[in-house]
Amino acid sequence: MSIDDVAGLVLAGGKARRLGGGDKPLLQLRGASMLARLLGVLCSEARECAISANGDPARFASFGLPVLADGEFEGEGPLAGVLAGLDWASGLGATALLTVPGDTPFIPPGLAAVLWPAPACAASKGRLHHLVALWPVAVRAPLRQLLRTSARREVAYFAHQIGMRQVDFPVMKWDPFLNINTPEELALARAIMEGTG
Repeated sequence: MSIDDVAGLVLAGGKARRLGGGDKPLLQLRGASMLARLLGVLCSEARECAISANGDPARFASFGLPVLADGEFEGEGPLAGVLAGLDWASGLGATALLTVPGDTPFIPPGLAAVLWPAPACAASKGRLHHLVALWPVAVRAPLRQLLRTSARREVAYFAHQIGMRQVDFPVMKWDPFLNINTPEELALARAIMEGTG
C-alpha cells in the first residue's frame, strides 16, 4: 500500500440534534473542532482528503478541502456519502477510500495501513464500526445499483454484501472509536482531552 492508493473522507453529515443542533463535527474539543482533529490524522495517510456534507459548503471553507454533497441520493443516509466519496476517489486515481465519521475524534493513526487491504472495517469491544472503513473504489457500481434499486440503506448490509472484513483494535483507557452523540459523551470527550477522563 502507498499513500497514493488511498483517499480520505470525513462523513460530516451529523446534525447534533441531541447536542443542540448544528454541525456536530464542528464542536470544539480543547480549542480545535472534532473535524480538525480527524483531518489531522486522516490527511497524514491519504493522498487527498474531502468532507462529505450537504447544504452550504461555505461553512467548511476554512479547511480548504472539497466538500462532497450526496447528489441524487441526498437524504438516503451515510451510504450516499460513501458513494460520493468513492466517485471522487476514483477521479483521483485512488484504489481505496478511507472513511471516518465526523463525531469520532479519537481515531488512531495508521488506520489505512491496519485496515489494508480493502474492504475492511474497524471493531472494538465486540462492536463493528462500519463507517470506520477502507472501501475499494471498485464497489462504486454495486453501491450505486443498491441505492437506485433497493430499499436497503443499512451500512452493515452493504458491508456484508461486499465481504467486508473486521479488524479488531485494542481499547486502552477509552474506546478509540468513541462517537459523540449526547451531552454526556461530549463531556467525556472533553475530559479525555483534559487528561481527566
